Amino acid sequence: MIKCIIVEDETLAQNVIQSHLQKTEQFKLVGVCNNALEAKEILSKQEVDLIFLDIQLPGMTGLNFLRNLQNPPLVVLTTAYSEYALESYEFNVIDYLLKPISFERFSKTINKIVEGKLFSQLKENERQLTDHIFIKSNGKFFKVNFSEIIYVEGMKDYLKIHTADYKLVTHQTMSEMEKVLPSKQFIRVHKSYIIALAHIKSIYGNIIETGKASIPVGINYKEKVMQLTGKKLQ
Repeated sequence: MIKCIIVEDETLAQNVIQSHLQKTEQFKLVGVCNNALEAKEILSKQEVDLIFLDIQLPGMTGLNFLRNLQNPPLVVLTTAYSEYALESYEFNVIDYLLKPISFERFSKTINKIVEGKLFSQLKENERQLTDHIFIKSNGKFFKVNFSEIIYVEGMKDYLKIHTADYKLVTHQTMSEMEKVLPSKQFIRVHKSYIIALAHIKSIYGNIIETGKASIPVGINYKEKVMQLTGKKLQ
C-alpha cells in the first residue's frame, strides 16, 4: 500500500484529490494538510511515500517546503498556475497537475507511480511485507501474487510475466521490475530474465530449468547463480 498525504489549502481541491484516490486500490491517504507546517508534522511522525503538494500555500510555498526537506518522499505538484512547471523540474517531481484535476489526467499520474516510479523507491523490508503486485495490462490492473510468478521476460520497454495459468504483458523495464520483486524470492539471471527461486528445478551449464521453460544465464549473472548451488564459479 502506497501511503500518501495531500498538502492543499483549498477545500474543493482537497475533496477532488481525495475522491480520485478513493477510486484506486493501491493508495492509502494518511493525512490532509492545509499548509507546510502541518505536512512537516506528519512527516516527522510517520513514513510517507508520496505527497500531492500544492505550490501556492499560506506561509510557505510548496516549492520552498520541498527545498527544506532533507529526504522528501516522491512528489506530485498541484497548482492552478502553469508558469511554475519549469521551476518544478529541479525537484525531480513525479508529475505536475493543473487544476481543476480531471480523473482522466489523475489516472495517468497514478499509472506512472504504479508502474514502478514509486515502487522502485520502496525499502527492501517494505517490499517483503506484501505478497503481491498490481500489473497494468490491456488497460486493467491485475493483482499478481508473487507465488504465481515463474519468471519475468524482458522485451525492450515491455515485460512478459509468466505464470502457470496466464501471461501478462506490461509496459515496464526490467530494472523497475527487479526493484519491485522481493530479492529473497527472485533472482535476475540474465539482462532479459528474472526467475522465481521457488520454481527453479535444475541448473546446468548456462541454463536454468523451471519445468516448462529453459532460461539462459547471462555471463554477468553466472557467479550469482552459482552461489545458489553453494559452488564457486570455475
